[in-house]
Amino acid sequence: MAETEDTRNAGGDHGEGPPGGAGAGAGGGAAAAPTVAQFLLANKVESAMWVSRLSTVMSSILFFIPLLGTGQASAWFQRALLFSALTSALRLHQRLPHPSLSRVFLSQALLEDSCHYLLYSLIFVNAQPITMSLLPVFLFSLLHATAHSFKVLNILGPGSMPLVRSFLTRVSAQQQNILKLVACNEIFLMPATLLMLFSGHCSLFLPFFYYRFLTLRYASRRNPYCRVLFSELRMAVESATANPSCPAVLRSASQRIIGFVSRLAPPVQP
Repeated sequence: MAETEDTRNAGGDHGEGPPGGAGAGAGGGAAAAPTVAQFLLANKVESAMWVSRLSTVMSSILFFIPLLGTGQASAWFQRALLFSALTSALRLHQRLPHPSLSRVFLSQALLEDSCHYLLYSLIFVNAQPITMSLLPVFLFSLLHATAHSFKVLNILGPGSMPLVRSFLTRVSAQQQNILKLVACNEIFLMPATLLMLFSGHCSLFLPFFYYRFLTLRYASRRNPYCRVLFSELRMAVESATANPSCPAVLRSASQRIIGFVSRLAPPVQP
């Protein structure tokens, strides 16, 4: 779910007719265009992930904007994370179709971004509902649902639902910014979990589990945004504290924090 899939060209053929409807067969007859139902059935796993991603988006919106009452917010929070876990499990099965109870398989699974967000969803599903913990799964689901949505719209017709097409195009165009926002959220959610612990709003284990998740994201081979943002934040802090007007106490504290965080960072495989 969390791979940096390129969605910018997801609707690269939006101006054309449904796939398969423009060619001619060997006998000169045009091939019949598939219906939406036929397309979904022909791509069962992709369609299941599409539905679960849309369900994550809708559940998240109903948590952010409690149209059905604030009493249901916690339920929508859990549903969004459960749908996200389902998406991640399906995506992980796509990447590693032959699961086994072995150390080799576990090592391979932990390298996959979909495994990271499967763990993430399970970590927060029973935690105190907060917007920060739901924002990454909402944004990833919205971003990665665009490609399949374009395909469905193309089957409905090149001019179908222009407002939806325009919205999906805008989402795809903002892919890089969305991924950077998710990485920023992942980083600042770590101190948020510590505040939740000290205020009694989460279990003792949640910050430790989340730290493990964050190390996996930092070492991710497919999504470097978390690692890049850590580096940019470090350079920004070092630049700010190098100013002569910065108090020595603040400069010293910043250097110690940077050193502590750097020691916690996992090694990154080339």
